[in-house]
Amino acid sequence: MKKLKYKIIQTAVGSLKIVVNNKALVAVLWDNERVGRVNLNDLEEDENDELLKEVEKQLKEYFSCKRNIFDLPLETMGTPFQKAVWEMIYQIPYGSICAYKDIAQNVGKPLAVRAVGTAIGRNPISIIIPCHRVIASNGSLAGFAGGLVRKKILLDLER
Repeated sequence: MKKLKYKIIQTAVGSLKIVVNNKALVAVLWDNERVGRVNLNDLEEDENDELLKEVEKQLKEYFSCKRNIFDLPLETMGTPFQKAVWEMIYQIPYGSICAYKDIAQNVGKPLAVRAVGTAIGRNPISIIIPCHRVIASNGSLAGFAGGLVRKKILLDLER
């Protein structure tokens, strides 16, 4: 199996570790990443990988309000339920928000709000699969792997 390549980039929400395989982005991780939230093995730093450079470029455009849709190949590793949740989140438009219960209904599991929250918490491709756009039904900011301060920064950026 080919090693995963990564690069650390600086953004408006701090350091991010972007990780690719030979054909797709597999992770965007936080500097305060909880151990085991996303399991990736055999990482090798690579400042010159073309896909890593493209991910960095698109993220910088996003943070400078010059991009609101990412055009990157993505590859997620998760259960079928997790992948269904991540696909729903990926479709939330820039500047929009959605409640956890709405995601649960859209994946055909209206009573699985907690399971949806757990799947969202395991989203390996933060920002690009925009889990920051998912909020509690009462409008409050709920759980976010990068922390609620960063969630608010991302939502404010998109307003």
